Amino acid sequence: MPSYDQLILPYSSSDADREEGRMIEELIARSQKPIPDPDQWLAGVDHGNIVLTTVDQVLGWARSKSLWPMLFGLACCAFEMMAAAGNRWDISRFGMEIFRPSPRQADMMIVAGTLTWKMAPAVRRLYDQMAEPKWVLAMGACAISGGTFSESYSVVPGVNRIIPVDVYVPGCPPRPEGLYHGLMELHKKIQRGDSLKGKLHLPRLD
Repeated sequence: MPSYDQLILPYSSSDADREEGRMIEELIARSQKPIPDPDQWLAGVDHGNIVLTTVDQVLGWARSKSLWPMLFGLACCAFEMMAAAGNRWDISRFGMEIFRPSPRQADMMIVAGTLTWKMAPAVRRLYDQMAEPKWVLAMGACAISGGTFSESYSVVPGVNRIIPVDVYVPGCPPRPEGLYHGLMELHKKIQRGDSLKGKLHLPRLD
């Protein structure tokens, strides 16, 4: 009658011991040298893990991703600007979580709507109070060129008559998607620009 070992194993326990010993000896032979550490590249310079850039590019990238817009809705385009800040379009995806009520805390002005000559001094004054660097986005046909009211005696035929404009977003009114496209174009402009140089300085209003 076969023994217990012969019933359970295809070979005897002594054969298993010899096989285990052989495996251990092979493992010892393969393990004579230490395995290199996974983070050994830290000890030297590995050009595959280095990103080359300039201070100006880093500043441009950081500024484009952290714009603080000032709420300046003048007419019906302001409704689309407010919708763009809502949860459906989620303007916080572009690093613009909060619209600032004060020019001292903002670096971008979104002029949304019809600008009148009576309101123009206030726009210019608020622009002067914004800290450098600062950017302006004209939203809608009225802000760009006066729109249907361009021939009116009381309407400014374009915000660029009062302050320099970086990006124009056409439409009457432009949808939130159009405003986002303008913001992405402004991001590209900021990243391409020379962040270390000052912008155009206008004479201050008295």
